[in-house]
Amino acid sequence: MIEPRAVASEGNQDDVRRRLTVLGIALLVLVAMGWYAITDGQHLDHDPVLAGGDYVGAAICHRITERTFTINGRQLPLCARCTGIYLGEAFSFVALMLAGRTRRTDLPSLPILLLLIGFIGVMGFDGLNSYSHFFPNFPHLYEPRNWLRLLTGSGAGLAMGLLIFPALMQTLWRQANGRSVIESGRELLGIMMLVGTAVLLVLSNQPLILYVMALVSVVGVLLIVTSLNAVFLLMLLKRDGQAIRWQETAVPLLISFGLTILELGIIVWLRLSLTGTLTGFPGLA
Repeated sequence: MIEPRAVASEGNQDDVRRRLTVLGIALLVLVAMGWYAITDGQHLDHDPVLAGGDYVGAAICHRITERTFTINGRQLPLCARCTGIYLGEAFSFVALMLAGRTRRTDLPSLPILLLLIGFIGVMGFDGLNSYSHFFPNFPHLYEPRNWLRLLTGSGAGLAMGLLIFPALMQTLWRQANGRSVIESGRELLGIMMLVGTAVLLVLSNQPLILYVMALVSVVGVLLIVTSLNAVFLLMLLKRDGQAIRWQETAVPLLISFGLTILELGIIVWLRLSLTGTLTGFPGLA
């Protein structure tokens, strides 16, 4: 588990308190939004925040209803597997940020790296088995379940977060300490417990909790695509490794976020043009 002492040794304690404060405020805002949408007479089908999440989800997810968790009958923006993936990635990023690992640029050690690749492989195996159910005569090993899609997706998302985070940091910073983002199995276990808690929260099937987790997963989509855009953009322009302070990362990150919105918007427009729906695909759902 990532120890508080490690946080204190690598970053200013005031910075850690500031991050925790921002995170706490963001969580309270999400809870307040969910409480209003669920209890104040507003129909979830017309909730503008979830509707926006639907468009983000439709750009990267099939959104087949039967393979998606629901809030009072209203499906989440992402399917069960994608919800797990982007929750795992988002919580990995948050854990590393709070632990002050933003100046670390190396991948985990080989044993941990192989385990992370294994997480992705397990999701791929479960995905192939799940996909085989579209074809009644095709052999499959077991009956797919949404909780299994969520679980295997969260493991892959955790791996994605721990692989993409150091790539982003290496691309941003001029000075980095070159250490691994996680250095032991204990630290990995700590992040796994955090992501596992997110999985259990989704499986609790509590409307307010599901609302918050749904929005966190959407944020995870924006976070991962923006990170990848930043890496490719800075390398393409040969502006990687330039920032010394966080303020100097604002422009490239904002441009990358703008590209993310543009890219997702184009994909959604194409999907609507070709299929006429944001939910499922003709012939599949």
